[in-house]
Amino acid sequence: MWWRLPRAAWTARKGAQNRAAFRELVEAGPAPGIIAYRNGRPVGWCAIAPRESYVVLERSRTLKRLDDRPVWSVTCLFVERAERRKGVSVELLKAAVQFVKRLGGECVEGYPVEPGSKEMPAAFAWTGTAAAFRKAGFTEVARTAATRPVMRFVLSGASDYSIA
Repeated sequence: MWWRLPRAAWTARKGAQNRAAFRELVEAGPAPGIIAYRNGRPVGWCAIAPRESYVVLERSRTLKRLDDRPVWSVTCLFVERAERRKGVSVELLKAAVQFVKRLGGECVEGYPVEPGSKEMPAAFAWTGTAAAFRKAGFTEVARTAATRPVMRFVLSGASDYSIA
């Protein structure tokens, strides 16, 4: 719910109220993300929804819209500690693209971090890493800060263009 509510509303509803609101989103559909399973056990999560669903993202100066193209945004990637560095994030991103395709979307966008060093605490990589996005077929289309690329995956059939 962190991306979906104005900051004051999120803070006021912190905990049980935000969990209940998220449960309502899940029940109303479409699913607000993709879950990765290994041997029937959930090991990862990728939040994906139309960009306009994310109030905080829409208000962001750092991650402002690049153009008028309708995009679905990946706002969170989480992989259980024991499953990290095994390609789960890449598979979640690929599944997110297929999810968007099934729902008629044309473009998936993400806002990962590109660490300045090889080691980055997982707590700082909750939007994913640029390397995972690249491995999943995304292309960097803008860079809003030295460590913050904007990555896109344009689904086949959608017209391609360049961003100035």
